[in-house]
Amino acid sequence: MQQDNPEVDPAEQWIRDPETVQYRLDPSAGIPGARRRAAAPEASGTAQRSDRATAREPAGEGRRAAQRRAAAARRTRRRRVLKWTAGAGALVMVAGCGGAYYLYQHFNNNLTSVKVQLGDEAERPKAAGDALNVLVLGTDSRQGLGREYGDEGSTGHADTTLLFHIAKDRSNATVISIPRDLMVPIPECRTADGKKIAGAARDMFNNSLGQEGRDPGCTWKTVEKVTGIRVDHFVQVNFEAVKALSTAVGGVEVCAAKDINDSGSHLRMSKGRHVVQGDDALAFVRTRHAVGLGGDLTRIPLQQQFISSMIRKIKSDDTLTSPSKLYKLADAATKALTVDSGIGSVDKLKDLALDISKVDTRNITFATVPVLDDPKDENRLVLKQPDAGQLFSMIAGDRSLTETAAAPAPAPATPEATSAASTPAAPAVDPKGVRVTVRNGSGTAGQAQPAVDKLRAKGFAKAATGPNAPAAATSSVSYPAGQEAEAGALAAALGLPGDAVRPDPKADPKGPLVLVLGKDVPAAPAASAMPTEAPKDLQRVQADDTDACAK
Repeated sequence: MQQDNPEVDPAEQWIRDPETVQYRLDPSAGIPGARRRAAAPEASGTAQRSDRATAREPAGEGRRAAQRRAAAARRTRRRRVLKWTAGAGALVMVAGCGGAYYLYQHFNNNLTSVKVQLGDEAERPKAAGDALNVLVLGTDSRQGLGREYGDEGSTGHADTTLLFHIAKDRSNATVISIPRDLMVPIPECRTADGKKIAGAARDMFNNSLGQEGRDPGCTWKTVEKVTGIRVDHFVQVNFEAVKALSTAVGGVEVCAAKDINDSGSHLRMSKGRHVVQGDDALAFVRTRHAVGLGGDLTRIPLQQQFISSMIRKIKSDDTLTSPSKLYKLADAATKALTVDSGIGSVDKLKDLALDISKVDTRNITFATVPVLDDPKDENRLVLKQPDAGQLFSMIAGDRSLTETAAAPAPAPATPEATSAASTPAAPAVDPKGVRVTVRNGSGTAGQAQPAVDKLRAKGFAKAATGPNAPAAATSSVSYPAGQEAEAGALAAALGLPGDAVRPDPKADPKGPLVLVLGKDVPAAPAASAMPTEAPKDLQRVQADDTDACAK
């Protein structure tokens, strides 16, 4: 590829081919006299034709024709800005979704990609189809940043995690924040280099990255296991990305509802509106001790405010019409990114960003996964059910948080409904503490995760998928000694008949219930069964809300 001439505006090195309507490098860019030499033969002929035309025109008309030609030449020069979307690809993941950008093919070399190892396809959630789910990982890595931000040797954990859902019709997007202190099961995973890392039955979500050498693929698997939502791609960024990207767009407007002085994040901000970039932008998204209740849940709305404002800034004419800002944004974005191999090129990021750019800012909703304080540790969190399951089901079912769909028609009769008469009443059991392992013996791939989603929506927060079971004609629940009541509650919640519940004398008394899905399980949850309304009291921020302030 041609080397860029540092004395030439980068935008001037690209020209638009009128026949293909595509942009390409101008071979003569930055080479003194090259354009004149290349154009000489044609220019000579053009001059002769121009002389003949001028001879037939009055003097005034000749000058006006020359002025029109000069104006057309200036417009052509202005159009030599290559439309790129690599910046959108980065900002989509770091700071929301972007608009139309200008792409430099040589930015491919800036990108870092990772091939994720996701294991058994049959155990993953159902594919999203034309919808897109992109996992955004903001790490707290201090590598290369010295002692200014704390532990300079930290390799980084899943400090800030966003799951970006873009609707299949591109009319809306939902972005959910997953708190780093959330206690979740972390599945066994393999890193990109093939290293096998043991899972954990219960651990902090942020340990799904970095801890024990886990890479983004491990966090990817954890998100799918916890939410039941299939992830299509991931993008990972660090502290430097926030600084570089906010600077590239010329600053991001934020708002403080009170004076803030946080020694932990180094944020000192007076009450009111401010434009932040670089270190100040990083301090804003990291602050938590001087706002709200001082925890991670307090910091998340600040990050959502910052990202929303970044989206608006990127989509503004101030950015889209500035070749220098677009160039800086693309350069910073591609240098800051680590992505999965599926989008490991500028061209693929461009396609992703163009999809996202179709979403109107007013239809982008940020929300935080519903959580409660962990009863075992007040400094940790657990999912609030059934609210969390309701939110996950809406996203998996491509239901918008911006516009509530009309109430669905009554669902047709299912095996659960027809067997209700023979199902025992649910015993008085709190489902939140019941451990359930779901194994697929239906003979149809991908049935375990939808069953887990259904159980979580019914309050069984500790439901999780297990390995496939041998083929079974009917579904059943087996239980260890002493857990008969819990098994009865599980069967009742699923509409299984009483004879589907059976003891397992060989099971560990402290082990989980085991639900084996048989051939009688419905092929998939009907779309009409998906919730149509968001949980009550859901924390949310609209991307077009210019009045959001850190409190």
